[in-house]
Amino acid sequence: MPAPKTEQPERRAMAIGGELRMAQSADGIGMAAGYAVLWNNRTDIGGWWTEQFAVGCFTESLTKRDVVALHSHDDARPVGRRSRGTLRLTEDQRGLAFENDLPDTSDGRDLKVQLERGDIEGMSFRFIARREEWDETSDPPVRTIHEADLIEITYTAFPAYPDTEAGMRSLEQARTERRQHNKTGALARLRMRQAQRERKI
Repeated sequence: MPAPKTEQPERRAMAIGGELRMAQSADGIGMAAGYAVLWNNRTDIGGWWTEQFAVGCFTESLTKRDVVALHSHDDARPVGRRSRGTLRLTEDQRGLAFENDLPDTSDGRDLKVQLERGDIEGMSFRFIARREEWDETSDPPVRTIHEADLIEITYTAFPAYPDTEAGMRSLEQARTERRQHNKTGALARLRMRQAQRERKI
């Protein structure tokens, strides 16, 4: 499985509805909990391809990277951080689960009300793909991400249209490598047939 030749972060969104909920916590004003990513859940990426995240694709990342929880994709509005213990991330058989102790700030209080009212039903996440696989026997192609670095999770009322630039580069890279592989194989077959003909002379 090739490693993408890009370090550009990509953003994906999931409308997860009932998977996102408020719960009681010992500290702060409450705890938001749910799933940021669901495994093997194929998502249409602008009609260009469908995409899914393989089970455990963030395992390596979670051992070495800090992750923040944001409100509305705004870096200036953090509501949790893994390194501070206010954001907890675990991989299970369904997906990447999270628990987020919300801060007693205006953003934290607003988010609590918005979650309780159901105004926010979506989560976005930002990642860098490290190991992936493309299947172009399907139309559109299927991209399976086997390993990725997780950067952030975000609460959002309007899940953003996914960033496609890095993924498009990855798709073109996979197609170029496949064409080169096919060309190399075709040349090898031609040489073999030529050698067979020469042996018969």
